[in-house]
Amino acid sequence: MQKRKLGKSGLEVSEIGLGCMGMSYGYGPASDKQEMISLIREAVDRGVTFFDTAEIYGPYTNEELVGEALHPYRDQVVIATKFGFNIQDGKQAGMNSRPEHIKKVVEGSLKRLKVEAIDLYYQHRVDPDVPIEEVAGAVKDLIQEGKVKHWGLSEAGVKTIRRAHAVHPLAAVQSEYSLWWRRPEEELLPTLEELGIGFVPFSPLGKGYLTGRFDANATFESSDLRSILPRFTPEALEANRVLIDLLKKVAEQKNATLAQIALAWLLAQKPWIVPIPGTRKLSRLEENLGAANVKLTPEEVRDINSATSKITLMGARYPEELEKRTGL
Repeated sequence: MQKRKLGKSGLEVSEIGLGCMGMSYGYGPASDKQEMISLIREAVDRGVTFFDTAEIYGPYTNEELVGEALHPYRDQVVIATKFGFNIQDGKQAGMNSRPEHIKKVVEGSLKRLKVEAIDLYYQHRVDPDVPIEEVAGAVKDLIQEGKVKHWGLSEAGVKTIRRAHAVHPLAAVQSEYSLWWRRPEEELLPTLEELGIGFVPFSPLGKGYLTGRFDANATFESSDLRSILPRFTPEALEANRVLIDLLKKVAEQKNATLAQIALAWLLAQKPWIVPIPGTRKLSRLEENLGAANVKLTPEEVRDINSATSKITLMGARYPEELEKRTGL
């Protein structure tokens, strides 16, 4: 597994990371903890050094899982986690990025992750009630105290990114990005390149859609976030198969899977992009990591971009109330 640096921060990670959220939260009931510990350790054995979690995943249980799984490998890996929500009675209870809150909750994350310093600490969503300069100042204090090494933002708009970066340089911005969701290309990617900030695409496989395994008959449990997403209605799943058909053609030409083409396309965009696909299965982990060996030429990338530019996908990625939390 090759390494990549996240922008100018000097933070070096495997070119494909592992998003751990779905092991505990978001995609139906949590998986068996010991099985997921084994899976995370298998990822380490295969060269993955970048792992993503957050206090809200569970809440708390995903950080505990990641902390226990990676404790024997602490010096070999980079762990990213996130702050920015109130948690009451085991549930998310609104945003909170007030400096005093950040400095309080970091202690819980450090304990659950079994680390002395968090490698990469993201604000999970921009809090409209707290100036980003105050957030950046609080994290800068934590960096100076040695509790955090690098910091980042998740789903932030370019104005917020610039303001935050001016207070203390950002190592990375995390947002959704894939052949299924390309809005970051409009403003975000040019801004990150200008400022020297790394980019970490989450849901690089379109929440599983780009693997080709969903059709109009797919159903999702109420505990699966896809059950409320407009792009996962039967109509949208069927209408958007045109993108899957395109991926199939490329995959056949490259002797690869659909997921591998989708990830290889991301890797080919910029050398400071590090996708973090998630999975609960060893077979999917091996498949995803195999994308690092699928090299798309500039001509192939142009052909894919040209073909996808003619496709209009059906459905918003989030319901309106969730989309409001992004891009501030």
